[in-house]
Amino acid sequence: MEKQCEKQLIEQVLQGDTRAFALLTDAHKDHVFTLVLRIVRRREWAEEIAQDVFLKAYLELHKFKQEARLSTWLFRIAYNTAISALRKRQLPVQDLPEQNLHIADEHEYEEREELFRQLHRAVERLPAEEAVLITLFYTENKSIEDICRITGLSTSNTKVKLHRTRQKLKELMKNG
Repeated sequence: MEKQCEKQLIEQVLQGDTRAFALLTDAHKDHVFTLVLRIVRRREWAEEIAQDVFLKAYLELHKFKQEARLSTWLFRIAYNTAISALRKRQLPVQDLPEQNLHIADEHEYEEREELFRQLHRAVERLPAEEAVLITLFYTENKSIEDICRITGLSTSNTKVKLHRTRQKLKELMKNG
């Protein structure tokens, strides 16, 4: 969604138009859910927490300064809400559903699918904070600056943690 369009929708929401908030929610719900699921690792909890994220966002939208993108602000709320829920509930780790890869060559498809499974298993073995960093950077294509805003980490700490997490992933994949 374009920043100008988001800005107009935010203004409409602040003036009481709940349909405008529904449009903002639709534009960001999948990304918020993915981030929350990566942290809590249970689909039913992730669905509930994602709803809480949008309720909090709706109630606090008047505090959004629009210095960053709305998605970054929502990710910050999602990250904090999911981490809080994880701490409160001590949620167990569960497997995420596998994504489909579309590759023409069947042999190449099988090799890539196995590599994806290995990577998926390796990410699942990471602590939640490290898995979130990898998800934000590689899946959500968030910049280091955005990740800092979302997680509250400094730029140098984010870069170091990403580097160490990549090294850890390599080791996890190498050792199976």
